[in-house]
Amino acid sequence: MRMICDVLKPTSGSVLWNGNPIERLGADYRSLLGYLPQDFGYYPDFTALDFMLYLSALKGLDRRAAKRRSAELLDLVGLADVSKQKIRAFSGGMKQRLGIAQAVINDPKILVLDEPTAGLDPKERVRFRNLISSLAQDKIVILSTHIVSDVEYIADEILMMRAGSIVMTGTVEQIVADIRGCVWECSVAPQEADALAAHMNVGNLHYDRSGMAVVRLVSEVRPHAQAHSVEPTLKDVYLHLFSEQSGDAAEKKEAYHE
Repeated sequence: MRMICDVLKPTSGSVLWNGNPIERLGADYRSLLGYLPQDFGYYPDFTALDFMLYLSALKGLDRRAAKRRSAELLDLVGLADVSKQKIRAFSGGMKQRLGIAQAVINDPKILVLDEPTAGLDPKERVRFRNLISSLAQDKIVILSTHIVSDVEYIADEILMMRAGSIVMTGTVEQIVADIRGCVWECSVAPQEADALAAHMNVGNLHYDRSGMAVVRLVSEVRPHAQAHSVEPTLKDVYLHLFSEQSGDAAEKKEAYHE
């Protein structure tokens, strides 16, 4: 993502915008960008409005346009009422919303968001996802996250990466179709649940009121006589993909069936 934003130079390959290498486009390309890095830097003694006006000046907006645009964006992200408060007093969610506002202050064509919801509570994450979805109507939004639910309902296209390489791409429906028939649920005794968790790729385990363990797992073969196939989710795909990376899944499966 830092290479896409022209912050880090690639050791090989090239990033293209409309067929042109971005290193040739220079400032013209960077003017199209909005960027919210994972570690969002801010001045704690600035008010939200002062910070927006400061970023506006850096991005070349004239004073009148900066005031208007800053007020619009602070209202959009729900910070209009606290625009005169210092950023040091903001919650994590408020700071992230301010981060979004500064990232789109120049009305970018490309909005890059690196782990934007890390550390947010569920309510703020939902609010943040809805905000991103609304911004994506007229922009390319590139969002990286390990929180599957952040992309499951808003992403048009998903790219899964492993060890620096893209290993899977497509819509949610296309990606989950790859493991359809490989996701199972079963109710078993607690000791059987322990055995399944030790030897199989278990994604979820909880106990019902009768004391039986309800297990959800990913396996290419039926993992238990009582198991029934269920519809996969993006979380199941993620679990399957990254357990394969470590090699643990195959070893566990072989040991369990032995």
